[in-house]
Amino acid sequence: MSRICQLTGKKVMVGNNVSHSKRRTKRTFYPNLQKKRFFNPEDGTYVTLRVSTSAMRTINKIGLKAAIAQSKAKGLFVEA
Repeated sequence: MSRICQLTGKKVMVGNNVSHSKRRTKRTFYPNLQKKRFFNPEDGTYVTLRVSTSAMRTINKIGLKAAIAQSKAKGLFVEA
């Protein structure tokens, strides 16, 4: 399973480790992904998503249905 948030599309980024002597080596920055089960009150079902913690805050703020609709409008959400 790839490390991509299902709602925001956040994924792995590449950067540099910089030592004290300014020597640079490649490193990866991983998004803070969590596997979370959300309750959908409209139809009484649970939806399991792999989302970033910022996406969890968005779901808490605007609701699950609105967050999924917003993600589909951007072309990020794909139902498995």
